Amino acid sequence: MADKLSLETLESWLWESANILRGSIDSSDFKNYIFGLLFLKRYNDVFDERVTKLMKDESLSYSNAQEEIEDKWGKFPISARWFDLISRTENIGEALDKAFATIEANNPELQHVLTATQYGDKRVLADATLQRLLRHFNQYKLGNDDLYKADMLGDAYEYLIKQFADDAGKKGGEFYTPKAVVQLVVELIDPQPGHSVYDPTCGSGGMLVESAHHVSHLPNGTLMGKPNVLLFGQEKNLGTWAIAKLNLYLHNMHAAIERGDTLVEPKHLDGDYLKTFDRVIANPPFSAKSWWAPLELSNENEQDSGKKPKAPNYKQVSDPYGRLIYGIPPRSYADLAFAQHMLASLKADGRMGIILPHGVLFRSGEEGKIREGLLFGTDAASGNQPGDLIEAIVGLPPALFYNTPIPACVLILNKQKPTALKGKVIIIDASADFGNDKVQNSLRVEDVARIVSSHKAAFEQQTEVENYCRVVTLDEIRSNDGNLNIARYIDNGETEETVDLVETLAELAALVEEEERIDRRLSGYLAELGLLEAEA
Repeated sequence: MADKLSLETLESWLWESANILRGSIDSSDFKNYIFGLLFLKRYNDVFDERVTKLMKDESLSYSNAQEEIEDKWGKFPISARWFDLISRTENIGEALDKAFATIEANNPELQHVLTATQYGDKRVLADATLQRLLRHFNQYKLGNDDLYKADMLGDAYEYLIKQFADDAGKKGGEFYTPKAVVQLVVELIDPQPGHSVYDPTCGSGGMLVESAHHVSHLPNGTLMGKPNVLLFGQEKNLGTWAIAKLNLYLHNMHAAIERGDTLVEPKHLDGDYLKTFDRVIANPPFSAKSWWAPLELSNENEQDSGKKPKAPNYKQVSDPYGRLIYGIPPRSYADLAFAQHMLASLKADGRMGIILPHGVLFRSGEEGKIREGLLFGTDAASGNQPGDLIEAIVGLPPALFYNTPIPACVLILNKQKPTALKGKVIIIDASADFGNDKVQNSLRVEDVARIVSSHKAAFEQQTEVENYCRVVTLDEIRSNDGNLNIARYIDNGETEETVDLVETLAELAALVEEEERIDRRLSGYLAELGLLEAEA
């Protein structure tokens, strides 16, 4: 094919594949099936491309060239190759499952990734549907020479992830953060060449990909053609973890992405301690409930059957990694447990960005205690933990995310704030700047740019912007009892209407009187119609 495949063509072609699956499976599962086939076609076409190049460059026969490529890149048996799969008319799903298992066996970093989705159950996917799907995928070649840039498939993949998040509605938020929000947080924490970046709730890997893109555009940002950054992640959901692995693979990036519950079972360790990173970034699930599984489990085991179960006491949470040093969040809100995990995973000069629901800024109780600890430090009884860790708070517009209309905020924590910012917090109210479509609000390019440039000016010169950005002292925050509700610090510029109480009460009394008069007239009409006995 002479023409290189454009991103636009690739996107619409991939989206059409979803239409083939409609009616067979739930739309929230489309992505797993399509991503597997996309990967297989890509893997196959790159293999063919390497073989052809070797035959041409070294005048080898097909079988010799194939042998050499297999020696270098791993076995790829005929039964797993595209031409063999597309020629089948029955048991296609089983053949696909075998092909994926074979590729996994020869690529340790893809172990459990491709087999996370099963194609062989005919009750779910009939041979005819799979045949149509394979034919559809046969339309284009996906080798490196066929694409206008090597990681273009990653971009197409991101497009699909977004489309499926739209399609899956509520479920979409579990694995996808809108790209503009990801770009915003990456720019605020500003990872540098040579840094390590870690996302403890990495979903489909978008924040890691964006961090790598950010670094690769900086001086010395690439090393041997790849972004000069080390990427680490963890994800609880098997299907989403598999997507993250493929997403990075298709972007030609490598990341160490582990599977498991980050709060209970963090997988990135140095011996018995948490591994630490230059930058940590996350959009954890908002206000996750019952977040400490061991306590939930032992509580369930202790309950007498027949009795109304009692909720476990979260004061009993005991973390072997010593992360919850500012306090244990309540059972209904895991937000500050994730934040403390991230803080414990930061190097001494590290910086982190986390997207959280607004409630963490002002909820009281244990969360208030944790917030005060992060702001002002703790006393000797609580282990003398350092304070002044919050660099910035950015209030975002409402309804940016798929699974919730509530407004969120970005919290930037910094273990080594510059001298001029010590004892101060940058607060930005960006809640009024957004684009709007029917489904949800979005951050536009200019909204992200305004937040980032205002933060930079405040960070470097303590510059403020009226009704938008302030550099607030810890003393002022202390006078508000550690409440970080943005409205307390930034006037949004709207003048509130003053209410004349006497006049309003008089208006209300008149309305009550009017209502009684209408009720009397209505009762009269109903009595005339014989629908109500006339009042005596």
